[in-house]
Amino acid sequence: MITTIIFDLEGVVIDTERLWDQEISTVLSRRDISYDREKIKHLLSGRSVSEASGMLIEMFGLECAREELTRERIEIMKKLIQDNARLINGFSDFYETIRPKYKTCIATSMDHELLKLTESKIGLNRLFSGKVFSIADVGNIAKPNPDLFLFSAEKLMSAPDECVVIEDSPLGITAAKRAGMKSMGITTTYRRNLLNDADIVVDSYSEIDPERFPDLI
Repeated sequence: MITTIIFDLEGVVIDTERLWDQEISTVLSRRDISYDREKIKHLLSGRSVSEASGMLIEMFGLECAREELTRERIEIMKKLIQDNARLINGFSDFYETIRPKYKTCIATSMDHELLKLTESKIGLNRLFSGKVFSIADVGNIAKPNPDLFLFSAEKLMSAPDECVVIEDSPLGITAAKRAGMKSMGITTTYRRNLLNDADIVVDSYSEIDPERFPDLI
Protein backbone atom coordinates (compact mmCIF):
# COMPACT_ATOMS: atom_id res chain seq x y z
CA MET A 1 0.00 0.00 0.00
CA ILE A 2 1.37 3.40 -0.99
CA THR A 3 1.41 5.81 1.96
CA THR A 4 4.24 8.18 1.06
CA ILE A 5 5.23 10.38 -1.87
CA ILE A 6 8.84 11.58 -2.04
CA PHE A 7 9.37 14.51 -4.37
CA ASP A 8 12.67 15.36 -5.95
CA LEU A 9 12.95 19.15 -5.92
CA GLU A 10 14.49 20.49 -9.12
CA GLY A 11 12.44 19.79 -12.21
CA VAL A 12 9.71 18.23 -10.06
CA VAL A 13 8.63 20.92 -7.59
CA ILE A 14 10.56 23.95 -8.82
CA ASP A 15 11.47 24.89 -12.37
CA THR A 16 15.25 25.28 -12.02
CA GLU A 17 16.64 22.80 -14.54
CA ARG A 18 16.40 25.44 -17.27
CA LEU A 19 18.39 27.72 -14.95
CA TRP A 20 21.13 25.09 -14.57
CA ASP A 21 21.28 24.95 -18.38
CA GLN A 22 21.85 28.71 -18.42
CA GLU A 23 24.47 28.41 -15.69
CA ILE A 24 26.47 25.65 -17.38
CA SER A 25 26.26 27.45 -20.72
CA THR A 26 27.63 30.60 -19.05
CA VAL A 27 30.46 28.76 -17.31
CA LEU A 28 31.53 26.99 -20.49
CA SER A 29 31.14 30.04 -22.74
CA ARG A 30 33.52 31.93 -20.45
CA ARG A 31 36.05 29.30 -21.49
CA ASP A 32 35.08 29.34 -25.19
CA ILE A 33 33.30 25.98 -24.96
CA SER A 34 29.82 25.29 -26.31
CA TYR A 35 27.26 23.55 -24.08
CA ASP A 36 25.89 20.39 -25.69
CA ARG A 37 22.91 19.65 -23.47
CA GLU A 38 22.05 16.31 -25.07
CA LYS A 39 25.50 14.90 -24.37
CA ILE A 40 26.14 15.97 -20.79
CA LYS A 41 22.97 17.14 -19.01
CA HIS A 42 21.78 13.66 -17.98
CA LEU A 43 25.22 12.85 -16.56
CA LEU A 44 25.05 15.79 -14.13
CA SER A 45 21.45 15.93 -12.90
CA GLY A 46 20.96 14.43 -9.45
CA ARG A 47 24.59 14.87 -8.46
CA SER A 48 25.92 17.42 -5.99
CA VAL A 49 27.15 20.67 -7.53
CA SER A 50 30.68 19.81 -6.37
CA GLU A 51 30.58 16.34 -7.94
CA ALA A 52 29.16 17.76 -11.18
CA SER A 53 31.86 20.44 -11.21
CA GLY A 54 34.52 17.75 -10.98
CA MET A 55 32.93 15.97 -13.93
CA LEU A 56 32.93 19.19 -15.99
CA ILE A 57 36.61 19.72 -15.23
CA GLU A 58 37.38 16.17 -16.35
CA MET A 59 35.16 16.29 -19.47
CA PHE A 60 36.58 19.53 -20.81
CA GLY A 61 40.07 19.60 -19.28
CA LEU A 62 39.29 22.83 -17.41
CA GLU A 63 42.26 24.44 -15.70
CA CYS A 64 40.72 25.23 -12.32
CA ALA A 65 40.18 23.56 -8.98
CA ARG A 66 36.88 21.85 -8.24
CA GLU A 67 36.24 24.21 -5.31
CA GLU A 68 36.84 27.24 -7.53
CA LEU A 69 34.47 26.04 -10.24
CA THR A 70 31.85 25.03 -7.67
CA ARG A 71 31.92 28.52 -6.14
CA GLU A 72 31.63 30.14 -9.56
CA ARG A 73 28.64 27.98 -10.45
CA ILE A 74 26.86 28.62 -7.16
CA GLU A 75 27.23 32.38 -7.51
CA ILE A 76 25.71 32.26 -11.00
CA MET A 77 22.84 30.09 -9.78
CA LYS A 78 22.10 32.31 -6.79
CA LYS A 79 21.33 35.17 -9.13
CA LEU A 80 19.28 33.00 -11.48
CA ILE A 81 17.22 31.49 -8.65
CA GLN A 82 16.60 34.84 -7.03
CA ASP A 83 15.30 36.29 -10.28
CA ASN A 84 13.61 33.31 -11.93
CA ALA A 85 12.75 30.36 -9.65
CA ARG A 86 9.11 29.27 -9.73
CA LEU A 87 6.99 26.20 -9.11
CA ILE A 88 6.59 23.63 -11.88
CA ASN A 89 3.36 24.08 -13.83
CA GLY A 90 0.57 21.97 -12.32
CA PHE A 91 2.46 21.07 -9.15
CA SER A 92 0.37 23.20 -6.78
CA ASP A 93 -2.98 21.76 -7.84
CA PHE A 94 -1.68 18.18 -7.74
CA TYR A 95 0.01 18.65 -4.38
CA GLU A 96 -2.95 20.27 -2.66
CA THR A 97 -5.11 17.32 -3.74
CA ILE A 98 -2.79 14.54 -2.54
CA ARG A 99 -1.37 16.32 0.50
CA PRO A 100 -4.16 15.31 2.93
CA LYS A 101 -3.95 11.65 1.88
CA TYR A 102 -0.23 10.87 1.87
CA LYS A 103 2.91 11.58 3.83
CA THR A 104 5.10 13.81 1.67
CA CYS A 105 8.60 15.24 1.66
CA ILE A 106 11.31 16.66 -0.57
CA ALA A 107 14.56 14.77 -1.16
CA THR A 108 17.07 16.82 -3.14
CA SER A 109 20.70 16.93 -4.21
CA MET A 110 20.60 20.73 -4.29
CA ASP A 111 23.51 22.58 -2.69
CA HIS A 112 22.68 23.68 0.87
CA GLU A 113 23.30 27.36 0.15
CA LEU A 114 21.06 27.29 -2.92
CA LEU A 115 18.43 25.30 -1.04
CA LYS A 116 18.26 27.98 1.66
CA LEU A 117 17.79 30.65 -1.00
CA THR A 118 15.09 28.60 -2.72
CA GLU A 119 13.31 28.04 0.58
CA SER A 120 13.21 31.78 1.27
CA LYS A 121 11.82 32.46 -2.21
CA ILE A 122 9.34 29.59 -2.59
CA GLY A 123 8.49 28.64 1.03
CA LEU A 124 9.32 24.94 0.79
CA ASN A 125 9.25 24.31 4.54
CA ARG A 126 5.74 25.73 4.73
CA LEU A 127 4.57 23.57 1.83
CA PHE A 128 6.15 20.40 3.20
CA SER A 129 5.80 21.06 6.93
CA GLY A 130 9.56 21.21 7.38
CA LYS A 131 10.16 17.84 5.70
CA VAL A 132 12.81 19.02 3.25
CA PHE A 133 15.78 16.66 3.14
CA SER A 134 19.01 17.00 1.17
CA ILE A 135 22.19 15.08 0.54
CA ALA A 136 23.75 17.15 3.33
CA ASP A 137 21.68 14.93 5.66
CA VAL A 138 23.42 11.79 4.37
CA GLY A 139 27.05 12.89 4.18
CA ASN A 140 26.62 14.40 0.70
CA ILE A 141 26.11 10.98 -0.86
CA ALA A 142 24.31 11.86 -4.09
CA LYS A 143 22.05 9.93 -6.46
CA PRO A 144 22.12 7.31 -7.95
CA ASN A 145 22.94 6.05 -4.46
CA PRO A 146 19.70 5.36 -2.54
CA ASP A 147 20.84 6.87 0.76
CA LEU A 148 18.79 10.07 0.58
CA PHE A 149 15.54 8.30 -0.30
CA LEU A 150 16.05 5.72 2.45
CA PHE A 151 16.82 8.50 4.94
CA SER A 152 13.67 10.36 3.89
CA ALA A 153 11.50 7.27 4.28
CA GLU A 154 12.94 6.63 7.73
CA LYS A 155 12.20 10.21 8.78
CA LEU A 156 8.59 9.78 7.65
CA MET A 157 8.43 6.35 9.35
CA SER A 158 7.56 4.67 6.05
CA ALA A 159 8.82 1.38 4.64
CA PRO A 160 10.50 1.64 1.22
CA ASP A 161 7.76 -0.41 -0.45
CA GLU A 162 5.20 2.14 0.77
CA CYS A 163 6.95 4.97 -1.09
CA VAL A 164 6.65 6.47 -4.55
CA VAL A 165 9.41 8.79 -5.74
CA ILE A 166 8.58 11.46 -8.32
CA GLU A 167 11.71 12.23 -10.32
CA ASP A 168 12.77 14.00 -13.50
CA SER A 169 16.26 12.50 -13.89
CA PRO A 170 17.61 9.06 -14.84
CA LEU A 171 19.95 9.05 -11.83
CA GLY A 172 17.05 9.80 -9.48
CA ILE A 173 14.98 6.96 -10.89
CA THR A 174 17.92 4.60 -10.47
CA ALA A 175 18.27 5.75 -6.85
CA ALA A 176 14.57 5.07 -6.21
CA LYS A 177 14.88 1.54 -7.60
CA ARG A 178 17.96 0.88 -5.49
CA ALA A 179 15.98 2.03 -2.46
CA GLY A 180 13.25 -0.51 -3.24
CA MET A 181 10.69 2.19 -4.03
CA LYS A 182 8.27 2.77 -6.87
CA SER A 183 9.02 5.69 -9.18
CA MET A 184 7.18 8.08 -11.44
CA GLY A 185 9.19 9.92 -14.08
CA ILE A 186 8.06 13.34 -15.27
CA THR A 187 9.40 14.71 -18.55
CA THR A 188 10.00 18.27 -17.39
CA THR A 189 13.74 17.90 -18.02
CA TYR A 190 14.36 14.82 -20.19
CA ARG A 191 12.59 12.92 -22.93
CA ARG A 192 10.72 9.73 -22.12
CA ASN A 193 13.41 7.43 -23.48
CA LEU A 194 15.77 8.49 -20.67
CA LEU A 195 13.14 7.81 -18.01
CA ASN A 196 12.07 4.36 -19.16
CA ASP A 197 13.26 2.68 -15.95
CA ALA A 198 10.50 4.43 -13.99
CA ASP A 199 7.34 2.44 -13.20
CA ILE A 200 5.33 5.09 -15.04
CA VAL A 201 6.25 8.19 -17.03
CA VAL A 202 4.07 11.29 -17.46
CA ASP A 203 4.58 14.53 -19.33
CA SER A 204 2.90 16.78 -16.75
CA TYR A 205 0.99 16.76 -13.48
CA SER A 206 -2.22 17.32 -15.39
CA GLU A 207 -1.96 13.71 -16.65
CA ILE A 208 -2.15 12.32 -13.11
CA ASP A 209 -5.53 11.61 -11.57
CA PRO A 210 -4.86 12.17 -7.86
CA GLU A 211 -7.81 9.96 -6.91
CA ARG A 212 -6.28 7.02 -8.79
CA PHE A 213 -2.65 7.78 -7.97
CA PRO A 214 -1.73 4.46 -6.24
CA ASP A 215 -3.36 2.46 -9.03
CA LEU A 216 -1.20 4.15 -11.65
CA ILE A 217 2.07 2.76 -10.31
